[in-house]
Amino acid sequence: MLRKKLNHSESPRNVSSDHPGTSGSEPGLDLGEELEILHPLGCGWSNEGSIEPIEEEWEVDRVPTRVPKDGFCPNSRNFVEDDEKRSDLEYELIQKEINLEKLQRITSTGIPDGGTLRATTWKLLLGYLPPSRDSWQKVLSENRVKYSKLKEEYLLSPLQVSSREETSSSGEHGDGPLRRHDVSDEDHPLSLGETSAWQKYFEFTEIAEQIDRDLQRTHPDLKFFTSPSQKKKEPMRNILLLFAKLNPTTLYVQGMNEILAPIYYVFCTDPVEENAANAEADSFGCFVRLLSDSVDHFCQQLDNNSSVGIHSTLSRLQEMLKVNDEELWQHLEVTTKVNPQFYAFRWITLLLTQEFQFNTILRIWDSLLSHPSGVQDMLLRICCAMLIHVKNILLKGDFATNLYLLQHYPKVDIEQLLQEARDIIPDTSTHRVSVD
Repeated sequence: MLRKKLNHSESPRNVSSDHPGTSGSEPGLDLGEELEILHPLGCGWSNEGSIEPIEEEWEVDRVPTRVPKDGFCPNSRNFVEDDEKRSDLEYELIQKEINLEKLQRITSTGIPDGGTLRATTWKLLLGYLPPSRDSWQKVLSENRVKYSKLKEEYLLSPLQVSSREETSSSGEHGDGPLRRHDVSDEDHPLSLGETSAWQKYFEFTEIAEQIDRDLQRTHPDLKFFTSPSQKKKEPMRNILLLFAKLNPTTLYVQGMNEILAPIYYVFCTDPVEENAANAEADSFGCFVRLLSDSVDHFCQQLDNNSSVGIHSTLSRLQEMLKVNDEELWQHLEVTTKVNPQFYAFRWITLLLTQEFQFNTILRIWDSLLSHPSGVQDMLLRICCAMLIHVKNILLKGDFATNLYLLQHYPKVDIEQLLQEARDIIPDTSTHRVSVD
């Protein structure tokens, strides 16, 4: 019932990748140019057809910028802080053996935009790159070759596979007269046999069409994802379709495209040309690793499970809010009955990718990926902080007002919000989301 309301289809657990290959993705792109907003979405929410809220009422903690008495402009201070972070990260990333705990501490405060820092750091934090710097090139080459082979095995049509085999055969035996090949019933495109390669190929037609529709709606306000001259949808389509074929119990679930988008953007805009050219392969490997921590949230059979599944995670959020702000918990749960499944389902399953503008999403993910207790723990802290951050508004609202606010979260100072998330008393339950 819940999944139908929120337009999420059924999908079970277990994620596999074979750990990815070479790709035809394009070289690095300028960050500023690619994040040009074509159609601003106001306060960062992206629901089509939604009514724009009254901004004056719902802007939170917005303070006019002032120049302090010491004459040091806040913007200048930010530049200095970014330079310090950049220097710290650059120093750490040139070490022969990367100290992951130190890298997590630095990354948790945000990675400066531009350069290759975010792409390299995310790969390390997700385990796609090993801590030993000397092994990077070998690991990258192996993963990219594996991904290329997976694409050939799972994404090419039987006709393309046959054509390649014939080309290879003719090259070995030299040119000769054209030969007519017998086509068995199982090799015919109209064959319905269970062992037919064509039948298996067409099984995923509907999923491929769903992926295509979702990719058309992926960040339509950003030039990077929409410019006809930049073919970004095909690599993302390959990644999502290959994931579905490798994970037949999970397949593809609507919304996975939103989780892939930040990863692919960061890797594709890496100024190191070789890395950008292999953004598709690297994105696949990191996407699988990131999703493995939350795949249970996409499994409808686990929705009502007491220890795993999305309802279990929503219950943990409720408990966390109760521990940190019982007054607000009482107002939402008892007085107005705003159940977290109405707003936090999307927050959690899509890793907050629909609640903020794109640059802010990247900053949030720096904190998510670098948290020592894992992505899901930090995610719940941020969700809890989001509720407490707008507490004054929520306490004045009724069911309809509060639900609308939480489904269309207002602009906030993201650094302040993340600091509040770090100060949240953690979930005291022993449950951890895991994948067998």
